[in-house]
Amino acid sequence: MRCIACAAPLNRAESLCGACQVRDESHALPRCVAAVDYAYPWDNLIARFKFRDEPGWARPLAQLMVQAPDTLALLRSSDWLVPVPLRPARLASRGYNQAWELVKALRTLQPDAPAGLADALVRLSDAPDQHSLPREQRLRNLRGAFAAHPDHVVHLQGRRVLLVDDVSTTGTTLRSAAMALRQAGAMEVNALVIARTLRH
Repeated sequence: MRCIACAAPLNRAESLCGACQVRDESHALPRCVAAVDYAYPWDNLIARFKFRDEPGWARPLAQLMVQAPDTLALLRSSDWLVPVPLRPARLASRGYNQAWELVKALRTLQPDAPAGLADALVRLSDAPDQHSLPREQRLRNLRGAFAAHPDHVVHLQGRRVLLVDDVSTTGTTLRSAAMALRQAGAMEVNALVIARTLRH
């Protein structure tokens, strides 16, 4: 067996060699398409969708995502849509995962989009929510926080996965999730979000 990233021989049943497992996670996520900048009015609408128990915003926000350049090409070139999972406590209190709501809305708007794997990823730690941390802590907070669900590893191996989330701030969450998918054998992982934070 060989490493899926560098083709180095492997001694055990893993997808990545040791060097690739510790390599900068930025290599795990070559593309991220964002529909809009995380600024007015989109930041307010996303907050309503995410924090104020208004999951009905999923469809209009997904429509924004579909209209973004490169989105349709990403959807067509992917085998699975995978939402970024919430912490179990957050999911229990909110009652829904906004990323999964976006996946379902994307599939409604684009019936030929790939199927979604709702629980392809699991959170391994109960790290604080990214939005509550300063930038430097965000960059370290989620290292190793995700893993592929054992039941879905067989579905991920050799496949192209499109991660879906609401906002990319530092990109740490998406890179960490992408690394977990690559370690499970995904051939390629890209991302699609509603909004990306502006760089100053």
